[in-house]
Amino acid sequence: MSAQKQLWYSGNGPACRAWRRARRLVKVLYPVPTARSSLGDYAPFVGYCAIDETRAAAAKLEGKRVLHISSTPYGGGVAELLISMVPLMKDVGLKVDWRVLERDEDFFVITKLLHNSLQGMKDLWVKPTADRFMEISERYFRGVEDGFDYVIVHDPQPVAAAPLLRKQPAFRGTRWIWRCHLDLTDVDPGAWLFLKPMVSEYEAAIFTKASYAPRDLDMPTYVVPPSIDPLSAKNMELSSEVVHAVVAQFGLDNGKPTVVQVSRFDPWKDQPGVIDAIEIARRALPDLQLVLVGSMAEDDPEGFHYFQKTAERARGLDGVFLFTNIEGIGNIGVNAFQRAADVVVQKSTREGFGLTVSEALWKEKPVIGGDVGGIPLQIIDGQNGFLVDSVPACAEKILFLLDNPETREEMGRKGRQWVREHFLTPRNLSDYLRVFSDLG
Repeated sequence: MSAQKQLWYSGNGPACRAWRRARRLVKVLYPVPTARSSLGDYAPFVGYCAIDETRAAAAKLEGKRVLHISSTPYGGGVAELLISMVPLMKDVGLKVDWRVLERDEDFFVITKLLHNSLQGMKDLWVKPTADRFMEISERYFRGVEDGFDYVIVHDPQPVAAAPLLRKQPAFRGTRWIWRCHLDLTDVDPGAWLFLKPMVSEYEAAIFTKASYAPRDLDMPTYVVPPSIDPLSAKNMELSSEVVHAVVAQFGLDNGKPTVVQVSRFDPWKDQPGVIDAIEIARRALPDLQLVLVGSMAEDDPEGFHYFQKTAERARGLDGVFLFTNIEGIGNIGVNAFQRAADVVVQKSTREGFGLTVSEALWKEKPVIGGDVGGIPLQIIDGQNGFLVDSVPACAEKILFLLDNPETREEMGRKGRQWVREHFLTPRNLSDYLRVFSDLG
């Protein structure tokens, strides 16, 4: 791995489908509208000096054209990041566009197989699947003629953009950046053999951790952890009255101890394992409540399957609640559930980063997380939460935190400060600006 740099501060409903049809740009690649926001609004969180430094760095890039390409406009971590990042890039003087792939059931089934293969599942990736991936990708990027100075392609779903577009006249001089949010430390060899030639068409790659970058990737690589937006609906301050009203609306008892996990329903989040841990903890605290909240992203066809598996595990258990965006749990609801929690859990078995960890820490909640991937970047074991590697350990730490409210509060304060220093949106923007400046 060459030129590696650590940069720490530097719905698929009818309405959504109709909106995408109405906003057609090319045959199957659509723009995503974003709200306006100002970098100056973040000064109370990161300080005016940091804001001034970021604006000074951006001034050297004023007018540069930037395109983000991702697989979906909502429902996953990448979409959450871009909803905040795109307006801020515009605010500091860049000309920014964000485009997503039109929903294609075949393609998203294929890319989920690729996603799981890159994160360690073996023998899923076969040549007919790879051929179909390229066939659909060629349709996605046929006829795109807009030119940009920098194109950032997020994750493997749209990775074929660079090899398919970079030779077109409109993209001469474009700097291509692959932003991989996945943990690639144990990839299936066949999947990486397929992906590597396409990734090699990029000028640079960005990873969440240095260890995620494959050793045989010969290009400049950057380490840029994700971030959360303290001004978003998911993270903004809510009064205790609003929090209590929201959770009561969904049947929770505000007087009972509550554990919350917010994550997609997929094989890596281990919601059944969280239920197992709660069942152990209930031997000492019978009235303990568990809330599992998940978003169904349109690029994740496995979501309903794993939701159903979790629901089957929870069947007949009082005080175990499963909610998704389909039941009307939006960003305010997630915010309220995290704030209502006494303890937040993120018991992943693989995790590229896990934005929900920083979200909960920002709300001064100690987090018990799986000791995997990007979670240890956020949880300092014994300081703002605990890292665990088993169901019994998870249950033990839940009980410890519930039995020690003063420790819980102190961990919560440390967690918010850690996120303030490392994982807020302005730092992420600053990192992107440095990458652009390096690439010229």
